[in-house]
Amino acid sequence: MRPEFTDPPKLTAGDRIAVVSPAYAAPADFPALHEQALLRLREDFHLEPVEFPTTRRHSTAAARAEDLMAAYADPSIRAVLASIGGDDQITVLPHLDPKPFLADPKPFLGFSDNTNLLNWLWTHGVAGYHGMSTMMHLARGAGVQPIAAESLRAALFTGGDVEIRPVELFSDEEIPWDDPAALTSSAVPYASPGRVWHQADRVVSAPAWGGCLEILHWTLAADRWVRPVEDYAGCVLLLETSEEMPSGDEVFKMLRNFGERGLLEQFPAILVATAKGTVFFDPRPMAERVRYRDEQRAAVLRALAAYNPGAMVVFGVDFGHTDPQWVLPYGGRITVDGPARRITAHY
Repeated sequence: MRPEFTDPPKLTAGDRIAVVSPAYAAPADFPALHEQALLRLREDFHLEPVEFPTTRRHSTAAARAEDLMAAYADPSIRAVLASIGGDDQITVLPHLDPKPFLADPKPFLGFSDNTNLLNWLWTHGVAGYHGMSTMMHLARGAGVQPIAAESLRAALFTGGDVEIRPVELFSDEEIPWDDPAALTSSAVPYASPGRVWHQADRVVSAPAWGGCLEILHWTLAADRWVRPVEDYAGCVLLLETSEEMPSGDEVFKMLRNFGERGLLEQFPAILVATAKGTVFFDPRPMAERVRYRDEQRAAVLRALAAYNPGAMVVFGVDFGHTDPQWVLPYGGRITVDGPARRITAHY
């Protein structure tokens, strides 16, 4: 049986929110952007951000774990927000004691490498939220995107049901953080590739699980899925890929490995994020980005044809490494209504 999820309580204006760096301590390298994010937490969301010793310091995995446990052990902290992702949060998990997380479950928000912590909380029955960061979303030069702000407020304050609507314009480009323009400008958006529905013949309403595909694959290698695969049965699977842009063949092989473990067949509905197709240190032309996303979609469908041919899949949902980004329940419920072509998050 999968865990019974504890729905963290909502916040009120003036509450304290921990800003932590459980992976890469980007605030240490780009303090101006970090300060801009903290200012927006105060002025736009009426929250008081609280930093911890490793928020602005490159630190050991054990020290980062201590900060996470301290944030959950502090009763005045009512939510925990990651500054950014990274590539080594998997080394933090062995240092975590579940006790403070279970004693005072509070919402954790993050994505990318923070899939590690979201999954760890999920296995202990603590729901979180996939999405949001201070460095990318709150510090965004042109301001916080409306759908990011809307879903963040639903996650933290208002609750309720929110339709996860398609966007007309998006971007997979960025302004490097060492460029002063990153404080005032954002990449110019272009037309979204839109959603593609596959086998949209049912309605699935269930807890969500998943996250960044590469991180999920690492957790498989480290045997960090500590629950039997049957515990995921009936859930909505969230899948997104990072700025490392794994090839279609790599995506297929990772999903094939999930299938061989018996995991992939557990999900009746799968949401696949719009894939990031370029990055500032490896820029790619538009035609190559379109081809990359098409190859990824074909890779996902190829894996599902072998291991879960009956799954309903929605491609092109905005919750991954592209901009804008919806903040989605993780452990909380999402409804995927195929006939109506509608996705609803229940906060």
